[in-house]
Amino acid sequence: MYAIPGATGANRSAQPDAASIAAPTAALDAPPTLAAVHGVAAGAQPNTRPRTVAAVLADSQVEAVLDELDRDLVGLKPVKQRIRDIAALLVIDKLRAGMGLQSQVPSLHMCFSGNPGTGKTTVALRMAQILHRLGYVRKGHVVSVTRDDLVGQYIGHTAPKTKEVLKKAMGGVLFIDEAYYLYRPENERDYGQEAIEILLQVMENHRDDLVVILAGYKDRMDTFFQSNPGMSSRIAHHLDFPDYAQDELLHIAQMMLQQQRYRFSGEARESFERYLQLRLQQPHFANARSVRNALDRARLRQASRLFADRQRELSEDDLCTLEASDILASRLFNESPTCPPNSKP
Repeated sequence: MYAIPGATGANRSAQPDAASIAAPTAALDAPPTLAAVHGVAAGAQPNTRPRTVAAVLADSQVEAVLDELDRDLVGLKPVKQRIRDIAALLVIDKLRAGMGLQSQVPSLHMCFSGNPGTGKTTVALRMAQILHRLGYVRKGHVVSVTRDDLVGQYIGHTAPKTKEVLKKAMGGVLFIDEAYYLYRPENERDYGQEAIEILLQVMENHRDDLVVILAGYKDRMDTFFQSNPGMSSRIAHHLDFPDYAQDELLHIAQMMLQQQRYRFSGEARESFERYLQLRLQQPHFANARSVRNALDRARLRQASRLFADRQRELSEDDLCTLEASDILASRLFNESPTCPPNSKP
């Protein structure tokens, strides 16, 4: 049995002694109830708690987080709907707890499957806010890690590393990117399985104060779950993040520019559409991440273009506008036989 320092049940702020670390209390091992999570004492009067969904939403401000998710993320309609469904479940459970209808805390561990740049980290951040505002976790922070943060390179190194990460994540969300790298069956001396065993124990025994989100490519995550049925059984919510369509990527690009107080000229916008057509055909495309990288390079070219004309008095429009030449200078156009440099759309 693995225990996480600083995450004991009765007093989370107190430092546990050696005995409590080695052998968790029976109360910690028992599945927590919704009433316990929300601080509802046995026999509490129902009229002292919210009785409507609207009252819970007004008190928690969860709807503001959902609206922010809709506003900040382009597309991803199935993902957004699933997050709303989870939020609805938590709101109803909160109402049930307020009326003394005890039940176990719902399992909230998740798997986010999809290619890079599809918004998995952003959704994890919003999910942590929802959980915190509804009282399912104490802090609502997100600790993002990979295999290197959890698995040691020699005997006795993995357990302390994993426990330290879990200690930091308690009260919030632990986001494990490329989680399938934890399991490497081809390497007999690999210590990833030890980290998995610790995670499994904590995911079960501390689910009232920690939500674990595993993330990675869908096919690799499927293989990972087939090899680790214990992990699969603890993941209640599987969300698939689709790749963005070209029009969605253009919208994302314009949002990114707006946040940095840049904009496309008319011709630059058309050129970037053509850039996306070409880039989508190339390997290693990372959705919004690739869009951001392309815009960073376009801003560099714009800066070099303006820097070269040292005597020119620059206007705000000059400083904020990306021109077609800043896009067409990409080597992607030079490498494409169908789109020669400086050709018109």
